[in-house]
Amino acid sequence: MLVVRRPPRTIPGRSGHPRAGPDASRRTFAGVPRRPLPFLRHPAQLVVLGFGGAVAVGTLLLLLPMSTRADGGPGFVTALFTATSAVCVTGLTVVDTAGYWSGFGQGVILLLIQVGGFGTMTLASLLGLLVSRRLGLRSRLTAAAETKSLGLGDVRSVLLGVARTTLVVEAVVAVLLTLRFWLGYDEGLGRAVYLGVFHSVSAFNNAGFALWSDSLTRFVTDPWICLPIAVAVIVGGLGFPVLLELRRQLGRPRRWSLHTRMTVYATVALLVLGTAFVTANEWRNPDTLGALSPPGRVLAGFFQAVMPRTAGFNSLDYGMMNEGTLLGTMVLMFIGGGSAGTAGGIKVTTFLVLFYVIWTEVRGERDVHAFGRRISDRVARQALTVALLSVGAVVTATVALVEITGLTTHQVLFEVVSAFATVGLSTGITADLGTPAHLVLVSLMFIGRLGPITLVSALALRERQRLYQYPEGRPIIG
Repeated sequence: MLVVRRPPRTIPGRSGHPRAGPDASRRTFAGVPRRPLPFLRHPAQLVVLGFGGAVAVGTLLLLLPMSTRADGGPGFVTALFTATSAVCVTGLTVVDTAGYWSGFGQGVILLLIQVGGFGTMTLASLLGLLVSRRLGLRSRLTAAAETKSLGLGDVRSVLLGVARTTLVVEAVVAVLLTLRFWLGYDEGLGRAVYLGVFHSVSAFNNAGFALWSDSLTRFVTDPWICLPIAVAVIVGGLGFPVLLELRRQLGRPRRWSLHTRMTVYATVALLVLGTAFVTANEWRNPDTLGALSPPGRVLAGFFQAVMPRTAGFNSLDYGMMNEGTLLGTMVLMFIGGGSAGTAGGIKVTTFLVLFYVIWTEVRGERDVHAFGRRISDRVARQALTVALLSVGAVVTATVALVEITGLTTHQVLFEVVSAFATVGLSTGITADLGTPAHLVLVSLMFIGRLGPITLVSALALRERQRLYQYPEGRPIIG
């Protein structure tokens, strides 16, 4: 039997349509109402369009002959792959960033990293706010969709807070790295500043682009390089909502929101467990930690536990790691970091919600609770949707790459998870996969960067309510 609901009462002229009301005629041309294009009506679609436009512009800039040190300019796929990796703050590369790209090309990559990490629509909204001192409804909607603001009223403060936090963290880390490169490695002051700024931006935005062909392996035992970069990665991976709340409530954890509690506690737990896991598995491996002193092993183990949180720097050769370490690293990459920031993966909050859903079923309880709060059924469905679609994307891409390249599943699975989670770690086979495989990874990086954003935004902003309910059914599970 169908249960029919009364439709909500509408008020003439107040339907919510932007063209409704007596002034609609002033917004028409030749009697035809001006309506937004179908693909511009939803904020999540604007976010996708913004990231796609940034990739397109970046590709065109990298195609310029002045962007590369090679004669004739780069190939289209090379430029597209690099631009996508930078905008999606992944860090996977098919060419040596320092040796192949010129100073102009590296500057383009750095700009794309900053734009991609900050968010294209967030950046556009911030620029509009700085110029006009106000935001229109559509700008507020798109900015809220990208920053996960809880309401439209706080978008302005969120945008300004995001900008301040980004600039402060990047500036502090850049100064520390500059001093180390200048005083510790005899780099010229100009070169030291460039290295400090580039790697600071790359670290905070969880991009993982480095200006050495071996990433950061030459600094594996240098805490003055590894620790500032690791801290920048951790801070950037928390997500902007958490950072803004910590600025106000850092010393009062009891007042933290549920989202902040879940993000911070999960981040700390994953860092501790990840450090112990990597260090224990690689302690006696002569090709990784085994060749270092005990303090160096702990530092390298911590650094490689941080980087799977969606930053592609590496101080150890992943091609020489044990299979168990690679499997654990894939799990960390897939989980990712905090929401509404520079991190990728399914996000730690999604992982925790799924954990509490399972824990609730095991204990036989009706409602899902976490940190003294009840998690709604809708949030649980969103977490399950994001996780299952992410697994589907990884499986589909893995099968495609196995068929395209002829490599085994375990050889390509690490690269696929790294691309989807926008991490950028590699066992060293990405550059040799070929054009079709590179295009698959390009699509996967784009989906990985936008998937959680578009899915959660669409579910949150596009509520559809049926006017009836079907009878309840209970299929047998398990």
